[in-house]
Amino acid sequence: MPRDLPIGNGNLLINFDANYNIRDIYYPYVGQENHTLGDPCRTGLWVDGDFLWLDDPSWSRVAGYAHDTLVTQVTLANDRLDLALAISDTVDFEHDLFVRQINVVNHRQAVRHLRFFFHYAVNLYSSDIGDTVYYQPKLKAILAYRGQRYFLLNGQVGGVVGLSAYACGQKTHGAEGTWRDAEDGELSGNPIAQGSVDCTVGMYTLLPDAGTATIYHWVAAGKSYSEVKQLDQIARSVGPGRLLERTTAYWRRWVRRSEQEQILSQSDLPARLTNLYRRSLLVLRTQIDNRGAILAANDSDNMNFNRDTYSYVWPRDGALIAYALDSAGMADLARRFFNFCAETITEDGYLLHKYTPDGAFGSSWHPWVGRGGEQQLPIQEDETALVIHALWRHYQQYTDLEFITPLYSKLIKRAADFMAEYREPRTGLPEACYDLWEERRGIWSFTTAAVWAGLTAAANFAEVFGEQTTATRYAVAAAEIKAAALTHLWDAEANRFRRGLCVDTRGELQPDLAVDSSLYGVFYFGMLPADDPRMVSTMEMVRRRLWSKTPVGGIARYENDYFHQVSQDIANVPGNPWFICTLWLAQWHIARARRLTDLMPARELLEWAAKYAAPSGVMAEQVNPYTGEPMSVAPLTWTHGTFAAATLEYAQKYAQLVRTPTTKHVPIEDFRL
Repeated sequence: MPRDLPIGNGNLLINFDANYNIRDIYYPYVGQENHTLGDPCRTGLWVDGDFLWLDDPSWSRVAGYAHDTLVTQVTLANDRLDLALAISDTVDFEHDLFVRQINVVNHRQAVRHLRFFFHYAVNLYSSDIGDTVYYQPKLKAILAYRGQRYFLLNGQVGGVVGLSAYACGQKTHGAEGTWRDAEDGELSGNPIAQGSVDCTVGMYTLLPDAGTATIYHWVAAGKSYSEVKQLDQIARSVGPGRLLERTTAYWRRWVRRSEQEQILSQSDLPARLTNLYRRSLLVLRTQIDNRGAILAANDSDNMNFNRDTYSYVWPRDGALIAYALDSAGMADLARRFFNFCAETITEDGYLLHKYTPDGAFGSSWHPWVGRGGEQQLPIQEDETALVIHALWRHYQQYTDLEFITPLYSKLIKRAADFMAEYREPRTGLPEACYDLWEERRGIWSFTTAAVWAGLTAAANFAEVFGEQTTATRYAVAAAEIKAAALTHLWDAEANRFRRGLCVDTRGELQPDLAVDSSLYGVFYFGMLPADDPRMVSTMEMVRRRLWSKTPVGGIARYENDYFHQVSQDIANVPGNPWFICTLWLAQWHIARARRLTDLMPARELLEWAAKYAAPSGVMAEQVNPYTGEPMSVAPLTWTHGTFAAATLEYAQKYAQLVRTPTTKHVPIEDFRL
């Protein structure tokens, strides 16, 4: 189920699902330890003998965020209970405190007894073994702990701090959990439980005749009892309402960078798209750890698909997202990512498949030996190359030489030396590796363009540092790779670029002519201009062959994409539409635009992405080609990074064309969604 409402501060990440249950609690690394294991954490209420969980279908529910913040804005109404709720949730921007404010409106002319219950699935360190939950009478709070992971649960009603009720229980031997204990409006008061446990806490109050009541609840996360006790004291002294107010103000200031806001405001983009641009930046922030890791996604439901998650750093995704962050003026986050890469790159100069948030090598299905038993590197070389390419773009924008200096030998030269040497001897192209989709091994147009861009960036850096001989070596390697690409990857008969070259059983290179959306990389990384006739014919083929011919539309990854495939009607549905692939087509239209009307197809594609975003603004990896419903993980960090980058590129091109209008244009076929 999509994670429609992520909130976090780079240490503590809380995910709500589409039913408004808390599903994931990550701490202290974003994506590293899920202390719920994805099990639902329920919120419910009892009023005058009636009980409902907030995920009950009888509620009418609207879930989103307060404008330009990481503070939720959720409204619920229930005719049976004659109640309306307005709920705000956030993670404090400074402290590892999850804070909830619930405003209740009574639609009956009677005083009513109201009890809120907050249930938590406890699986500390992503395990259900050896946890403890207990009631701490001095704090009037519940603590869950194991090792160096502590969580404190508390609340406030009418200025009085402390829980009204509690239950600590076990989830073994047929017991479903303490959430069942809440459904009669009473909690057992069991003060401690150990092993596979959960807990439910209650906050009680009177709801005035046709009046309102406010309940606060918070969870402090720390590595020791003293840490969570101190955070509990901050919530008490500052006040949970004030914590919500200051975090709201913080995010509104954080997401609006003056230069980018000016560019956006002067374009013709509607508020719907500029709001989604800011929402994308905010969603990105929830998926970025404070120590530099940019996580692909933190939707634990994916464990049901392959017993693993997307909670890893793919250097390619991270590099493209770092570019988007830099473009948006958020250089501090990009710098942390580049430092993360400098710490994880191998001594031989390549980055591996993926990494955990603390920098360890992540799980992988790429073998170190080939089918014949020969040694091979289990890498996607674009992951190394695009980090250097993104770093050069960062330096171009900020010229922060002192930041770049410690990275020059440790990251840039090490990676460039590897790329310059890791070549296929017969063609001069980059040596065979896995493609960006992690599915097949060969020599790929996307990877080749990325390596060309990485070597070109390294040559530029070498010139900055006065190493002309080194710069020449990198530049020559880049030129050789480009010449080889135009010789071996361009298919004159098909009038488009090949996806790549595959090695057959005899060791011969065979063309792979599958139409693949990743061919956009040839122009996007700068190897050819977007309006080069070879790029025009290639991207037109991508649009014709990969557009879903259903009312939903959108671009598939490639023809007959099997991943989460819902249709075998390949002629009409080549694969599920992906947000990033559809936005890549928009970026091509933006790059080649020579007059304002040329931007129309790009704007329509941006509108397509907005149409299939969740009401909260969260965008998934892909959508169902028939219903438009989100598929696979949500949010996907790469999706939001690509949307943010494409939106800014549109606004910048619009400003450029307004200043210097021209009619020069390479005709293309009519574009209609």
